[in-house]
Amino acid sequence: MNDTQLNYEVVTDIIPENARVLDLGCGDGTLFSKLIKEKNITGVGVEINKDEVIKALDKGVSVIQGDIDEGLKQFPDKSFDYAILNQTLQSTEKPDLVMDEMLRVAKKAVVSFPNFAYWKVRFYLFFKGKMPKSKSLPYEWYNTPNIHLMTVNDFFEFCKKRNIKILKSVYLTRNKARSGILIRTITNFFSEEVIFVVTR
Repeated sequence: MNDTQLNYEVVTDIIPENARVLDLGCGDGTLFSKLIKEKNITGVGVEINKDEVIKALDKGVSVIQGDIDEGLKQFPDKSFDYAILNQTLQSTEKPDLVMDEMLRVAKKAVVSFPNFAYWKVRFYLFFKGKMPKSKSLPYEWYNTPNIHLMTVNDFFEFCKKRNIKILKSVYLTRNKARSGILIRTITNFFSEEVIFVVTR
């Protein structure tokens, strides 16, 4: 199982059956399609890239083209059980607005991102003196869509300042997922990717 498959499995495990789901930055609809098949969810995806929207529609996913950095005005308060922002928060221009809007339109949110404090990233930067590249950060500095790189500690601090409650955390490293109450310093150092379930 590769990193993406593991991510999809963890997110699928989190979402309950028959939930109403909003998938923000849904890409080609692969995760949303999996949730429909395995959890019988209903809902919609939002994707800015026209080509990805077409691929999602071809998979039978209900998707609209839109920019989540402009907000989610088309959706009323608490119209979804879950909003998903999978591997997308770090590429938004206004992550604070996006998080606020997610938690306005959904009762709970699932957020995942690559952890920039992962030990391999730190060592890469320290020894090579260049912006790190890895499976979760595969781009060059000049063409990366990731404009707000963050760490586990950054996210905890962000949530505390904005009165966002973290209900669950899952830490992914080397195709393994660990959850539960772990020492934050350790998770910040050893987690390549993190998945949080949050609410207000």
